[in-house]
Amino acid sequence: MSTLNVRVTTMDAELEFAILPSTTGKQLFDQIVKTIGLRETWFFGLHYQDSKGFSTWLKLNKRVTAQDVKRNNPLLIKFRAKFYPEDVADELIQEATQRLFFLQVKESILNDDIYCPPETAVLLASYAVQVKQGDYRKDYHVQGYLGKDKLLPQRVLEQHKLNKNQWEERIQVWHEEHKGMLREDAMVEYLKIAQDLEMYGVNYFNIKNKKGSELWLGVDALGLNIYDKKDKMTPKIGFPWSEIRNISFNDKKFLIKPIDRKAPDFVFYVPRLRINKRILALCMGNHDLYMRRRKPDTIEVQQMKAQAREEKNKRQMERALLESEKKKRVNAEKETEKIARETMELMERLRQIEEQTKRAQDELEEQTRRALELEKERTIAQEEAERLDKDRRAAVEAKAALLQQSETQSKSQENLATELAELTSKISQLEDAKKKKDEEAKRWQKRNSAHPHMHDHDETDESSAEASAELTSPGMDRDRSEEERVTEAQKNQRLQKNLKFLSTELARAVDESKKTPNDLIHAENVKAGRDKYKTLRKIRQGNTKQRIDEFESM
Repeated sequence: MSTLNVRVTTMDAELEFAILPSTTGKQLFDQIVKTIGLRETWFFGLHYQDSKGFSTWLKLNKRVTAQDVKRNNPLLIKFRAKFYPEDVADELIQEATQRLFFLQVKESILNDDIYCPPETAVLLASYAVQVKQGDYRKDYHVQGYLGKDKLLPQRVLEQHKLNKNQWEERIQVWHEEHKGMLREDAMVEYLKIAQDLEMYGVNYFNIKNKKGSELWLGVDALGLNIYDKKDKMTPKIGFPWSEIRNISFNDKKFLIKPIDRKAPDFVFYVPRLRINKRILALCMGNHDLYMRRRKPDTIEVQQMKAQAREEKNKRQMERALLESEKKKRVNAEKETEKIARETMELMERLRQIEEQTKRAQDELEEQTRRALELEKERTIAQEEAERLDKDRRAAVEAKAALLQQSETQSKSQENLATELAELTSKISQLEDAKKKKDEEAKRWQKRNSAHPHMHDHDETDESSAEASAELTSPGMDRDRSEEERVTEAQKNQRLQKNLKFLSTELARAVDESKKTPNDLIHAENVKAGRDKYKTLRKIRQGNTKQRIDEFESM
């Protein structure tokens, strides 16, 4: 029996399978989820293009080869999220599921399949960067580090007069704020903000009411909404799943029976039978999940949540340990740097002290030399004084001898007087000279004793033409808890403030002529104070009959 090759692309991988002609869609689906390790299978389906080029979902209860799949070799099939959760933070359990949703929603936003205002697009881009690159590091994430990644819708880039570096600066500021956030947490934060976008998770179908007015039907996790043909963002009428008891179609006519028996059937028409088949399948799947969320978790889901919590705690502990080790390493490096710095400072201080000591030693040697010279000069002066004293005594003796001689010899009085005057003058001069030498010797002695010894120095320091399905579930008609929701920005004042600031900043660089119809609709909604959940509450006001009548009059 010959096999057929199937190439399946997930959001982040490409897988090849060989299947038999008897292989059903369910068997192929099971093989895929087993391969990628996915357990939250209820959100996903197999998407393909039929022989006429229309996008559709593979029926799991039929053989793959019995369906209108393009006969390529290999067959090309996409594994994609078919149903969206109401609240990603509460419902997406596995990291693998979170990643597939993150990648699919990111692609839809970047391709503009989901409208996203510029300021929100920048915020989402920063979470995408955190998912891919982890914490911002100034030494590693230098200018241009976002250059190769597509992070913003082309529409946003074209509408603003900002270059690549200016966009990067704005994304980088938010990227820095996510420091310490685990990559899987960044994916969930991205999805929590994205799920507040008006077009998130909505499947749109071209329909007509009984009057023939062309409208959009939106099918999503919370129910059915009706949109004006020119506005896919702001639904005009809404019907929660809890109000619907039966859905059916007959060829191109689709009929919805409300739980309210007083209300008429809700009827619309589509261009092709295949569209009604797809609408029915999406309604059944979304309704099943809507009811499932309002019941206690199954044992399987409880186990998955417990395992997810355990894994998350383990990752957080590992991260905390890693951060602790990183901190210790940084502290050790700082301590090593401090020790090296202090060592250098001490070595410099030692060098200065050695220089001071050398200068002091040189100065001491100089003083000692001078002291020796002074002592020598003092000795000479003393010897000279002694010599003069000797000469003085000799002169005194000579004087005495002369006096004696003058008595015994007959010399002339004039000669003796003259000689006596000369000797007296000489004695006086010698006494003066001796006195000067004594004083000079004392001065040298005093100067020598005025130079003390040097002191020590101190140191410092993711067939048939008709069919029907019952959607009722006991007691569920009163549960409309989704209408109490508020946006992530409303829950987080800091986020709200940052978005407002960025919106004002980008408004200065916007080219008004390049705004799209969706931009104008979004601006009008913001101006009127509307958001996704406020609009939801408004379009569900009044009873079911009133809203069906309103639909018929559109």
